[in-house]
Amino acid sequence: MEDFLSRGRAAVKANTGQAGPGFHVVMGNEACDLDSMVCALAYAYFLSKTGSGETIALPLLNIRQSDLLLRSDNIFLLRQTDLSPELLLFRDQLDLLALQRAGRLQLTLVDHNVLPSSDSDLEGAVVEVIDHHLLEREPSPSCPVTVETVGSCATLVTEQIIQKAPQILDQQLAQLLYATVVLDCVNMSPAAGKVTPKDSQYLAALETRFPALPPRGALFQALQNAKFDVSGLNTEQMLLKDMKAVSGSLNLAVSVLYITLEEFLQRAELEAELSGFCQKFGFDLLLLMTISFTESKEPIRELAVFSHSSTCRDQVSQYLEQTHSPALNLCPISSPHPRISAYQQGNTLASRKKLLPIVKDFLREWDGDVCLGDGEEEESRVPPTPMNSLVEGCPLDDGLPHISAQDLEEKFSKMADRGGN
Repeated sequence: MEDFLSRGRAAVKANTGQAGPGFHVVMGNEACDLDSMVCALAYAYFLSKTGSGETIALPLLNIRQSDLLLRSDNIFLLRQTDLSPELLLFRDQLDLLALQRAGRLQLTLVDHNVLPSSDSDLEGAVVEVIDHHLLEREPSPSCPVTVETVGSCATLVTEQIIQKAPQILDQQLAQLLYATVVLDCVNMSPAAGKVTPKDSQYLAALETRFPALPPRGALFQALQNAKFDVSGLNTEQMLLKDMKAVSGSLNLAVSVLYITLEEFLQRAELEAELSGFCQKFGFDLLLLMTISFTESKEPIRELAVFSHSSTCRDQVSQYLEQTHSPALNLCPISSPHPRISAYQQGNTLASRKKLLPIVKDFLREWDGDVCLGDGEEEESRVPPTPMNSLVEGCPLDDGLPHISAQDLEEKFSKMADRGGN
């Protein structure tokens, strides 16, 4: 795998002009979660071993190189499999549109099946799709589509490799695929509602071929721990790591932080950093949701509201205190910063997925029922939250967060009766 990645980077560097060989780029979705990254690496490697050699197969991570730091579980698995991040190719290092215009691009999509509107000019280059999400792509005789709602797209890539080129599997490639399926399928737990018979089938096939693979449970826990690891991240990176943005006449962001609120509020120059973040990304207000756990694995949720506008901050805070759909059961706590209101959240089941409709309801009232937008889709500088974000609807009452199978976007909840407020 290392030689394959090195050759690909060298080929890109040597062929940046209008003329040159064609590139068959394998690209995951814009969030570049573990599934997208591994599927791009594994399937491009498969193409390099089974293709005609007329084009150069390249895995492309669909984020900027600087954003890899936000994907701590990705970095963890790369290290576990002895792959240097320096060998990887990122979206800001390859001009896909220039290759497309020069007639030198073929594009395979993994872990998504439609391009975002910002990449619509690349549609003519798409030659294959492998995905496990809801099919949104129009059928085309020129583009084979493999879409099956299994727990992990890596399962479908593993199936292709085992059926068509099992000889290319080695311990390193097997561990990349194996770890991804284990994480996406929540350690193959039926209670999580993610695992399918095909996931189990191909995970068992990898275990049979490579008995030295790490135990599922230990690997899953290590990947979960890595996903929550924020050590080494600055304030901006912590805010971006798991963030959703909603816009109306106000632009709001909801960031999930994997530390206690007390620890976060003690960061040096915090207000100045939050102010700089809002100015850089155009936000009027930040909602900070923290997740931590007691020694007995009981969840703790806390909430903070930051804004330079005291009117905006006070009205959002009051709205969140009074909401009943669901009730957050907020209890004010002391904050060392005048522009930050802080709360303990009594309802630990109210994840960000439950909070977002409340925020949208507030903005609808604020704006007089105008249509709201999703700020993440409009703001290209903000990396999307991974599709298997652990904070979206996770059952924290079980002590251990797991990935929700539900869509991140919910319909607006109906306005609750607020006693005339």
